This record gives sequence, C-alpha cells and structure tokens, in this order.
Amino acid sequence: MYDIGEYVGADNPPAALRLIDRFEAAFAFLADAPGLGHVRTDIVPRASGLRFWTVGIYLVIYCPAAHGINVIRVLSGYRDVSAVLRRSE
Repeated sequence: MYDIGEYVGADNPPAALRLIDRFEAAFAFLADAPGLGHVRTDIVPRASGLRFWTVGIYLVIYCPAAHGINVIRVLSGYRDVSAVLRRSE
C-alpha cells in the first residue's frame, strides 16, 4: 500500500495522501464486517479464505481474522492477480 502511495505521490502528493486515507478507511470498514468482501473462486480456491475488496482501481486482498482482517496484498486491478498470488505462495 505504501509503495502505491509513493508511486502516486511522485506525481501528485495530495492524491497519494487521499488514496492512503481511502485504503485505511477500507481496512477499518472491513475489520468491522470482514465477510463483506467478495470470494473470487476464479482467482483462488474458496478454501483459501481470501476475500477481495476494491478501492478505486486497486484490489485489497485479505483474510478475515478473529479480531478484524489480515491484509495480504493491495494490487492494481490492472495486474494479473491470480499470477501474482501464485508467485507469492
């Protein structure tokens, strides 16, 4: 997430700060209701427990946890998400 903020901030620092705020708001929202994210069986098996939530053009990939969520990755929606996740295994 912070790498994305640095990338955006190179051209537009105020936009980067707004984007980081949007990510943090999404994390807090999802921590209160972790089941709201989408299960994407076209990307990962249901048994993985991963859920997906969009923030603008970005995809928050997370797992519900006992007290909130564990954010796994934040990726551009333009990337091949399934390939990135396979490389991360």
